[in-house]
Amino acid sequence: MTETVSGADTQPAKGEGLAGGGLKIERVFSTEGVHPYDEITWERRDVVQTNWKTGETVFEQRGVEFPDFWSVNASTIVTTKYFRGALGTPQRETSLKDIVDRVVKTYTKAGREYGYFASDADAKVFEEELTWLLVHQYFAFNSPVWFNVGTQSPQQVSACFILSVDDSMDSILNWYKEEGFIFKGGSGAGLNLSRIRSSKELLSSGGTASGPVSFMRGADASAGTIKSGGATRRAAKMVVLDVDHPDIEEFIETKAREEDKIRALRDAGFDMDLGGRDIASVQYQNANNSVRVTDEFMRAVEEGKSFGLRARMTGEVIEEVDARELFHKIAVAAWECADPGLQYDDTINDWHTNPETGRITGSNPCSEYMSLDNSSCNLASLNLLKFLKDDDTFDAVRFQQACELVFTAMDISICFADFPTEAIGQTTRDYRQLGIGYANLGALLMAMGLGYDSEGGRTMAAAITSLMTGAGYKRSAELAGVVGPYNGYKRNAEAHQRVMRKHQAANDAVRSINPVDRNVLEAATKAWAQVVELGKDNGFRNAQASLLAPTGTIGFMMDCDTTGIEPDFSLVKFKKLVGGGSLQIVNQTIPRALKKLGYQPEQIEAIVDYIAENGHVVDAPGLKPEHYEVFDTAMGVRALKPMGHVRMMAATQPFLSGAISKTVNLPESATVEEIEDVYMESWKLGLKATAIYRDNCKVGQPLSDGKGDNKGKDANVSADASTAAAPAEVVEKVVEKVVYAPTRKRLPKSRVSRTTSFTVGGAEGYMTSGAHEDGSLGEIFLKLGKQGSTLAGVMDAFSIAISIGLQYGVPLETYVSKYTNQRFEPAGLTDDPDVRMSQSILDYVFRRLALDYLPFESRAALGIYSAEERQRYLETGSYEPLEQDGTTAAELVEAPAPAPKAEAAEAKAAEPVEAEVVEAPAEPKAEAAEAPKVAHTTAELLEQISGMAVDSPLCFTCGTKMRPAGSCYVCEGCGSTSGCS
Repeated sequence: MTETVSGADTQPAKGEGLAGGGLKIERVFSTEGVHPYDEITWERRDVVQTNWKTGETVFEQRGVEFPDFWSVNASTIVTTKYFRGALGTPQRETSLKDIVDRVVKTYTKAGREYGYFASDADAKVFEEELTWLLVHQYFAFNSPVWFNVGTQSPQQVSACFILSVDDSMDSILNWYKEEGFIFKGGSGAGLNLSRIRSSKELLSSGGTASGPVSFMRGADASAGTIKSGGATRRAAKMVVLDVDHPDIEEFIETKAREEDKIRALRDAGFDMDLGGRDIASVQYQNANNSVRVTDEFMRAVEEGKSFGLRARMTGEVIEEVDARELFHKIAVAAWECADPGLQYDDTINDWHTNPETGRITGSNPCSEYMSLDNSSCNLASLNLLKFLKDDDTFDAVRFQQACELVFTAMDISICFADFPTEAIGQTTRDYRQLGIGYANLGALLMAMGLGYDSEGGRTMAAAITSLMTGAGYKRSAELAGVVGPYNGYKRNAEAHQRVMRKHQAANDAVRSINPVDRNVLEAATKAWAQVVELGKDNGFRNAQASLLAPTGTIGFMMDCDTTGIEPDFSLVKFKKLVGGGSLQIVNQTIPRALKKLGYQPEQIEAIVDYIAENGHVVDAPGLKPEHYEVFDTAMGVRALKPMGHVRMMAATQPFLSGAISKTVNLPESATVEEIEDVYMESWKLGLKATAIYRDNCKVGQPLSDGKGDNKGKDANVSADASTAAAPAEVVEKVVEKVVYAPTRKRLPKSRVSRTTSFTVGGAEGYMTSGAHEDGSLGEIFLKLGKQGSTLAGVMDAFSIAISIGLQYGVPLETYVSKYTNQRFEPAGLTDDPDVRMSQSILDYVFRRLALDYLPFESRAALGIYSAEERQRYLETGSYEPLEQDGTTAAELVEAPAPAPKAEAAEAKAAEPVEAEVVEAPAEPKAEAAEAPKVAHTTAELLEQISGMAVDSPLCFTCGTKMRPAGSCYVCEGCGSTSGCS
């Protein structure tokens, strides 16, 4: 158990005088004598949010007030997420001023009461500076601050919690209770289960222990129940187990085995999508799992040695395992389902400022907050792009000043904050852990002409991170001189100062690459020198200062292009417009980056035109190949390599008190050995934690097919052709063995066929149908799921069976009458204008085949009509065409005459995805074009332009595809997240 210390040096009481005299607050951003609100042009907007799938209005508030430079997306997210008070009542907040005043005035009042300011004048400057930074989107507090501060609710300001559990039933049941209360409040928690004895050890009563994995079931069920009780996102939790625990192999394989179960149930027709109604039948889906590995274990892996698993009660080795084999099992499980991640125990505790109090054993759900058990952390993040000056240099001075002001506010919040348990509250007040961080690093580096995966990019990121943490600890030492060090500092003073020197040494080891990072490194070096000197005299107010969080919702609040430490998601963006509508725009940092790289205006215009049309820079006119790396993104044609993500994390890790919320994404083709390399290299480079995600390894997401090649072209056409050819050969072999086959009508070697892409209830697929010379249907091939999966095999077999039946004379009408109206998941909305709703994939497939190959009379008898025919009925009262000549849809495809609108749309769907890109208007620059009608977020826009699937879940609130943000996912449309950020 972690100890907490309380005693003589507790925080000052309200109104108590302080020996240090309080802080002098310098006015930097605001203007004396002018309130920050008066410098801004404000406008009224209507916020109406709908679920695009159902058409249901999920939120509506009209006439809300925001600065005119805030995007529609930012104002929508703040209005829906952070405005307090019941809708339609006078108590409802209606302006950004309301929530900023609510928070800032609470912080300022507490700062006065607890003696943080030298005078009332300093308090007023603090209030106006903080207000200016918030309304100008320079930084944002984490979501619980906006939810709770200044309201009648408990003043909870922390998003991240670490719990503790011992080897007793009382402790285990208390874990369930505490976790439940945290989830109820919309936050997340993590803990280490390694104190619980293994299933290979005996109880004092003589029986065998259950083991931690069995108790995980109860906690997982609790999390799932609370989630389904009204939360708008999954319960966020982390479960950690030490690598030397005797049940480690069972823990490693837990989620991989459940993933096999999910696949089997999905293939049997159950709804196993993330948030699906049947997903609750499987276990362990509400937590991220991590293995806590030691240097001893990792060295044993390198050397191929055995490793001892130890009894929890006695510490004796009860089993020897092959370290390399165990490491391989970790990688195999991660390859199969993305869990478990790794946390590097010795590295974490080597940077621990409070080892005399207790070891760091756990983390929050996204692995960026790592501290004592029963503790919490409140976060705030700065928007880095706001500190890029007009000459494309980073304003280190103003950045440091902003960091110090924000850090002061964060520490003040602990004075008045409420906490979910008394133990968490006591530890937080005694150690005052803070988590200052940043967002928009990817956009900043691009605007400066620096590649994310380059030495220049990594050096700049390291310098900024070093300056941020140095500024935080400098202010922490200054606060210690004013309001005293944290309660646990005295017993940990030597260790805390040792870690400060480690940060300083890491800063000194960074070498400037080019002039743009030199001033930042110089400022960081000066800050760390002050940290070490001030710390010797004053101590420190805070045990921890910094980390890098996902910044999902608050990133959108600040109109950031990129979240946390992440690179840019894509080069094209989806932008909402005031009054409705949307634009497809090219990332606005691209023209600035091109200018920085020395391109002329006409060259920039041509390159931007090319990006608008293609979504990438490969072969862009006039763009030098050596500059491609500047425009590398998380997704798309030039997606960053996995080690590029690892190296960026390694560059910043030595300058963070905590860790980094980030997932290393790997392509679906990645091997187990590549995952082993990522985990091993992360340890060698000094990371505290690593999580991986292999594309399409999980079932709990929309099915996706058709990844493009590295030119951004849709590979589905050729893939479907090869798929079509293979089953055709099988059909030949099967039919040749049938002795009663004289009536088979063979298809010609070369036949007319069509390929239709479709989406049913979020599941994507492709159908290729081949016709006889008379236009009648002769074969079909369905592609669903990934090649080699059970679903793909079942679809191949089903296609063969239907094709054989058609060639032996079974009428298509018979199949249509049998398979339409069959109900099973996935079901719901489709992307086909002729078949808007479908009760299952088979229901859709045979309705589409009827529309394509049956004459009007046959379809009418079955009640199947096209959109055009239904419209005609509304206008004339009759479905029948004006001229009935018996021509079938299949014959129209073969004829040279223009195809009907519905068929033209299908033909377009079968073409490479580039053909679907909406061209920009004929204007001087192609930075904006009307967004494609089927896209609702940047993730969906990227899919349409590049032909590559974005492997992420759909938002529970608005139904759009989310995008990765650190170790979580965030919805660009409404700000909902899948984690605790």
